[in-house]
Amino acid sequence: MGARFRQLILLCSVAALLSLHAGAAPRTILFFGDSLTAGHGLDNPNAEAFPALIQKKIADAHLSWRVVNAGLSGETTAGGLRRVDWVLQQSVDIFVLALGGNDGLRGIEPAVSRQNLQGIIDRVRAKYPAAKIVLAGMQMPPELGEGYVRDFDAVYPALAAKNNLTLVPFLLAGVGGVPELNQRDGIHPTAAGHAIVADNVWKILRPLL
Repeated sequence: MGARFRQLILLCSVAALLSLHAGAAPRTILFFGDSLTAGHGLDNPNAEAFPALIQKKIADAHLSWRVVNAGLSGETTAGGLRRVDWVLQQSVDIFVLALGGNDGLRGIEPAVSRQNLQGIIDRVRAKYPAAKIVLAGMQMPPELGEGYVRDFDAVYPALAAKNNLTLVPFLLAGVGGVPELNQRDGIHPTAAGHAIVADNVWKILRPLL
């Protein structure tokens, strides 16, 4: 009876743990970015922007995660650094940092952008030490000059290596510079473009979940 009793207690304990896990509140993935994250120009950003598509992939995989889209059109790394403390008032388990594109288009020195991004990373780490940070890399068109493009592109892998971050090498891989996947401005993806961006992010994000 003693062995059977212990076995029963063990089974009850496992069942209780599984029940607690099933009823646990979903963890949070926060996308912190600019108009690309916000879904600028889409008919329904809440359903078509790539963070919303990531939420759908999560649901299809039956994972207990919720997505928060904290994208803000026109945001620079400096603006993000000023805004991040407010965003971090909510609990965050995975922080996806997708800023810098507007810096590049405005010709801001890559060293300045890198410093601002480092500041955001530091604040996330200070508030939520256990949170995983995913850094979405950006690239600039060659029209901005070979030296500038090279220095800008190098910011993201350098930050990822320094801070042990998970890196999406280029957020717009397969989309940037493809006319049919971008809106008339040539900058913001169409709904079809966002679907590819979501795939780019999901390949990197899925193992973290």
